[in-house]
Amino acid sequence: MTARTLLLTLFAMMAFAANSLLCRLALGQGLIDAASFATVRVVSGAVVLILIVLPKWRAHGRAPTDWRSAAMLFTYMVFFSFAYLSLSAGTGALILFGAVQLTMILAALRGGEQLGFLSWIGLTLAFLGLTYLVSPGITAPDPTGAVLMTIAGIAWGFYSLLGRSAGDPLEATANNFIIAVPLVIVVSLLFMGEFHSSSLGLALAAVSGAIASGIGYVIWYEALRGLTAARAATVQLSVPVIAAFAGAALLSEQVTLRLLLASVAILGGVWIVLAQREEKPANRT
Repeated sequence: MTARTLLLTLFAMMAFAANSLLCRLALGQGLIDAASFATVRVVSGAVVLILIVLPKWRAHGRAPTDWRSAAMLFTYMVFFSFAYLSLSAGTGALILFGAVQLTMILAALRGGEQLGFLSWIGLTLAFLGLTYLVSPGITAPDPTGAVLMTIAGIAWGFYSLLGRSAGDPLEATANNFIIAVPLVIVVSLLFMGEFHSSSLGLALAAVSGAIASGIGYVIWYEALRGLTAARAATVQLSVPVIAAFAGAALLSEQVTLRLLLASVAILGGVWIVLAQREEKPANRT
C-alpha cells in the first residue's frame, strides 16, 4: 500500500465515522429532526457530487441510473438517521458496519463462495457478538434503534454489492443521490409533524452530506484503486472503533463493557472471515 493510498483510506474512514458523530450530535441534542437531517444530508451530498461529475456529463452525457442502488441508498440514509435518535455514535456504527459486513459475507455464500472452517468460526463469532450487543439488558441499546440501524446496514451492504458492477462508481453515486432527493423530501413531508431545526442542526446535516458523505465517498473510491477487496472490507472495521472513542471524547458518551466485548466479537469474527477469503483487486463500491 502506497503512502497516498494510506492517507486516502485514513481520511475516508474518518469521514465514515464522522457521519455517525455528526448525526448523533445533531439528533441527540434535538437540533434537528431525523427526517430533515436525512433530507439535508442527501441534498447537500447530491449538490457536491453533481459539481464534481458535471464536466463529464457535459462532455459525454449522463449514464442511466440503477434504481435498485438508489433505493438502497435512500433506505440507508433514512433508517440511519432515525436509528441515531436513540443510539450512541459508537454503538450505532458497530451495529451498522457489523450488519454491512455480515450482509456482504452472506451474499457471497449465496453466490456460491465457499468458506473454510475458520471462516465459519469467524462468521459465528460475529453473529454472536451482534446478538449479545442487542440482547436485553441494562446496557443494551434501544431495541428500536438497533433494528433501524440493522436495516440501514443491510441496505448499505446491498448498495455496496450493487455498486461493484457500476462502470463509473462516482457517476453512479451522483445519480443515486439525485434520485434519493425527492424520496427523502417525501419522508420529510410524512414526518412534518415532528419538524424542528436550528442553524447548527442544518449545518451539521450539510457537513455530513457534502463533506463526510459526498467528498468522503469520492476519496474512498480513489483509495480503492490501491486496495485489494479484502483490505478494502477490512479497513472499514476501524470505523466503529473510531466512532466509539470519538463519541466518548467529543459527545461524552459511555464506552460500556458490553460495547467493548461485542466489538471484539463482531470485528474479530468478520476479520477472521475476511482473512480467509482470496484477495483480489478491489472493485469500487
